[in-house]
Amino acid sequence: MRFDTRLIHARQPPDPHTGAVNVPVYLSSTFRQFAPNRHQGWVYGRSGNPTRAVLEATIGEIESGKAGLAFSSGLGALVTLLEDFPAGSRIVAGDDLYGGTWRLLDHHRRQFGVEVEFIDTTDLSRVRHALEKKADMVYVESPTNPCLRISDLRAIANLAHRRGARVVVDNTFATPALQRPIELGADIVLHSTTKYLGGHSDVIGGALAFRDPKQAERFAWLQNAAGAIPSPFDCFLVLRGIHTLGVRMRAHIESARAVARALEGHPKVRTVHYPGLPSHPQYRLARRQMGGGGGIVSVELSGGMRAARRFLAGLRVFTLAESLGGVESLVDHPATMTHASVPRKERERHGITDGLLRLSCGIEDPADLAEDVRSALKGL
Repeated sequence: MRFDTRLIHARQPPDPHTGAVNVPVYLSSTFRQFAPNRHQGWVYGRSGNPTRAVLEATIGEIESGKAGLAFSSGLGALVTLLEDFPAGSRIVAGDDLYGGTWRLLDHHRRQFGVEVEFIDTTDLSRVRHALEKKADMVYVESPTNPCLRISDLRAIANLAHRRGARVVVDNTFATPALQRPIELGADIVLHSTTKYLGGHSDVIGGALAFRDPKQAERFAWLQNAAGAIPSPFDCFLVLRGIHTLGVRMRAHIESARAVARALEGHPKVRTVHYPGLPSHPQYRLARRQMGGGGGIVSVELSGGMRAARRFLAGLRVFTLAESLGGVESLVDHPATMTHASVPRKERERHGITDGLLRLSCGIEDPADLAEDVRSALKGL
């Protein structure tokens, strides 16, 4: 089956009891047992739920993995992932990361004695150098949040595996509609399903997809032990969003392309970050590795915070809010919102200045979105 068909049908058969074409929401915290430890496969809602099981199988399938696990949030997935790395472990991570990810990795470094080295993963020589010392995991975002840098996932996986390190890729921005890291050599894929997989700004969730089913079993144990699981209804909402992921991503790309073109070249714009523009430093890699530029555009305005505030005040279609990946267009000021937990010097070293804005381009008419940013630029 082709990808759009798999989104709707793979691992999602009609309910065998009723014939319902949508997966039922099993709102039960516990399940009947015929005798002690004799049951129908379900025991307790934290350990497993039929609705969640379908979502997990679907996520594994669409990411070209052997299994998937669902969590209460993207950070819940990351916390569970880090449970497998005890004191003394070493993690090599990208230096342009979502603020919550940076905060959590820094917390594990300080609190639990996990060594974390942040590097520019777009520079393979830096990756190679970091792996000269034993590492347990290489953690990559591609595209990164918020500067949309692209790392060569296949090359990184080859380098890491030669040194015995696992490769984990946060695929939230690209989604499996555009990029499937396991096919490029990654071991584990992480998602905030709050974003494009859910797609409607009405659910919080996270997920992991695995190349190795035995590794998935280990993390299923940790999932149950740590308990960061989603509700059955949240699982239903993410499944509903996954059904339209393909068509939505095509619309997001069209919107983002229109917005990026409207911004690029304006005298008040210092830099436009969008992997679908030929001006992007990793444009050729993005074309080779991804099926499109994605739905996020980041722009750095000349004039810092003052310019950012004036631009935001001039927007009418874009809504100032955290998060991304919904059908509606959102704009975020990373330095004071999603990345405020990153120290200022660290932020600015990686390009997260006071003039940087991250635009999540929705599925409204692209002409309206382009007109909205042009109008806001006039206010500068």
